[in-house]
Amino acid sequence: MELENRKLVLKQDIIESLKYVEIIKGDTVMVHASLSSMGFVCGGPQIVIEALLEAVGPEGTIMMPSQSWKNLDPVTGVHWEEPKAWWQAIRENWPAYDKKITPTNTMGAVAEMFRQWPGAFRSDHPARSVAAVGKNAEYLTKDHHLSNIFGEGSPVDKLYHLDGKVLLMGVGYDKSTSIHLADARAVYPSKHTITESSAIMLDGKREWVTYETLFVDGEDFEEIGIAFEKSHAFKQTYLGNTIIKSMSQKDLVDFAVEWIEANRE
Repeated sequence: MELENRKLVLKQDIIESLKYVEIIKGDTVMVHASLSSMGFVCGGPQIVIEALLEAVGPEGTIMMPSQSWKNLDPVTGVHWEEPKAWWQAIRENWPAYDKKITPTNTMGAVAEMFRQWPGAFRSDHPARSVAAVGKNAEYLTKDHHLSNIFGEGSPVDKLYHLDGKVLLMGVGYDKSTSIHLADARAVYPSKHTITESSAIMLDGKREWVTYETLFVDGEDFEEIGIAFEKSHAFKQTYLGNTIIKSMSQKDLVDFAVEWIEANRE
């Protein structure tokens, strides 16, 4: 985005946009946000988070991805920029996940600040964690097991059973973690598990732990989102230089399950 084309975004603008897309008091919302897409946000990620928390109020909850996916085996491609000769050293020396200090990877400035927000809870998955603030934050983030990233009992599944919403702030459906729940639920021929490894703390000691989990890649998530919008209700409005969208997570996931089963080989 060229500097001269950026729009000024104030906290009140965010509040009004959230109201337009029907993020209301008591909502539980999974938020995916790109700060840079909005323009010049006066106050940066702080005012985005403040506006979100004010929108849902003390009875509501905001959840965001706080993934640290660099904490995976280099063989999966997460350290694509590093030579293969270094891979074993990475396996032996990558810091163990610590939900209080481990930074996010490419989740954006809003998610990185949010994981450190006062009162934030963060799940225990070393590569695919989420963070949450609000009434349901502890419930959503607890018991996020190594092999169950997006399936039954995972944070996105808990959000589903709370009739939560998905909010896309300047990002596409390819960033919507909730569609991975549809991945886990759908039945299709190419569905398979993979082996992954991460550094975690076990009994006070760093360990490189291997676990099996569902293979997901999100390649067709944009296509799913386009199809979803043709047949389901959602709300959208402009915010600075971008568009924000909200929808029922249940509607999105249920539709995605049907789409995946009909279209994936």
